[in-house]
Amino acid sequence: MRRTLTSLARSLPPARGLSTSASEGEQIVASVLFERLPVVVPKIDPVVYAFQEFSLPLETAISPKISRRDLQKIRREKGKGDYQIDYTPAPRITEADKNNDRRSLNRALDRRLYLLLYGTTYGAPDGKPVWHFPEKVYGSEETLRKCAESALESVIGDLSHTYFVGNAPFAHMVIQRTENAPDIPSFKRFFFKSQVIATNKYDIRKCNDHVWVTKAELVEYFPEQAEFLNKMIIS
Repeated sequence: MRRTLTSLARSLPPARGLSTSASEGEQIVASVLFERLPVVVPKIDPVVYAFQEFSLPLETAISPKISRRDLQKIRREKGKGDYQIDYTPAPRITEADKNNDRRSLNRALDRRLYLLLYGTTYGAPDGKPVWHFPEKVYGSEETLRKCAESALESVIGDLSHTYFVGNAPFAHMVIQRTENAPDIPSFKRFFFKSQVIATNKYDIRKCNDHVWVTKAELVEYFPEQAEFLNKMIIS
């Protein structure tokens, strides 16, 4: 059975305009939602496809001199210049998809992926490993974002293939004291967003395991936080 942050956390809805100050004795944790954007064009939505099929006869009716076949040809030729290149598109389904290899970035190419780590982290009950995002307790860093950068850098080695989106956190949750970890006081976890840039592999370190998962798969690791994650992550 997976041990996750849901065994120790109770989340609150994300808030805007939050201060990074905390009450006496209360810790602040900077957490990073590290995402890989889609690398292939997602498949067309069935609703969009149905609309295109519906609108085609209307376009034909508006231009009676143009046959349906000619209109389809015009659509195919639209945007093509004098030079055309014959190519075979890369497969959308990779070996990692076939083997359900969640440790690989070369999967689910038409969706966003998010990095999760399995290991010890602040607030884990009895110091046991849990699934969590890259994170770090806010200490002497100049800003909370610097703390988030440090957290991610400690996991992937350097930030040369990353891009942090904005200087402020985009969501937060409050972690209450629990019976499983009575010695750990309540603390706040602030989320920053960072993105994968120009690479398909990282040397993940300082954890027992890691996975790259879609938004739908992410909920499997944090089932009790499904509502919070669905609001926090827009995909």
